[in-house]
Amino acid sequence: MKDYKGFTIFEIIALFFSYSKLNLKTTLEYKFDRVLLAFAIFCREMVSVIVMYLILTRFVRIKGWEMNEMLFLYSFLFLSYCIFVFIFTGIRDFDGMVYSGDLDRFLIRPLGLMYQVIASRVDYCATIGHGAVGIILFIKTSGDIGIQWTASNIAYYLTALIGGAIIQAALFMLSSCFSFWTIRTTNLRNLIFFNSRRFAGYPISFYPVIIQKLLIFVVPFAFVSFFPSQYFLRKTDMNMFWDGYLYLTPVVGVVMFFLVYKLWTVGLKNYSSSGNSM
Repeated sequence: MKDYKGFTIFEIIALFFSYSKLNLKTTLEYKFDRVLLAFAIFCREMVSVIVMYLILTRFVRIKGWEMNEMLFLYSFLFLSYCIFVFIFTGIRDFDGMVYSGDLDRFLIRPLGLMYQVIASRVDYCATIGHGAVGIILFIKTSGDIGIQWTASNIAYYLTALIGGAIIQAALFMLSSCFSFWTIRTTNLRNLIFFNSRRFAGYPISFYPVIIQKLLIFVVPFAFVSFFPSQYFLRKTDMNMFWDGYLYLTPVVGVVMFFLVYKLWTVGLKNYSSSGNSM
């Protein structure tokens, strides 16, 4: 049965793995350089963890949060970003495709554009670097804070990570939408994603109400780290928020991705080639 532009679902999956294999071969073309890059990303991210650790050693608790609990929250950012960058690197780098003219090649192929954008790139170095930090934090903290890893908790944890990855993909795609008009959106991407992500490394209850609202309703990083961690920790500051937020991470991810994709298709209709394709 033909499901997607004349291709069966099995052909689509097989093609995705073929793309991934080509990306891996490209990455391994310069093995030593890529290993160093992955290590450099790991070290860069570990620095932020070490800085947080050194700050927290000065305090037993901060507003009721202990060190392991805050590092457990932080692990959600790294692990969800690891999944995001493994699957959605193409969305992260979309403005570069527009600027270089690579997008023009995708437009004349018989597969959907979004599928090609997603399948065309994988950043293995960032995946390994962020994933290693996240795994270290998870192993270090999950046992110490006394989580019981039942089947339902495991299912929730994995669903929250995937939902968090989709939220981050939607945020990157939001900035990518403007590439159709402005070509380059690096500063906008940094404003929407990376600057907001810094706030998500701490419980949102630490911040003024306006920041809390921004992280819940505008740039919803609260659903990437704070609410998933609160599902396991149940800290008293969760009383400031609706309990239903604990279960909305995948819903927010899917709805946000769908809405941003609609804006993305509007931008695509206004696209004209940058003229840089070779």
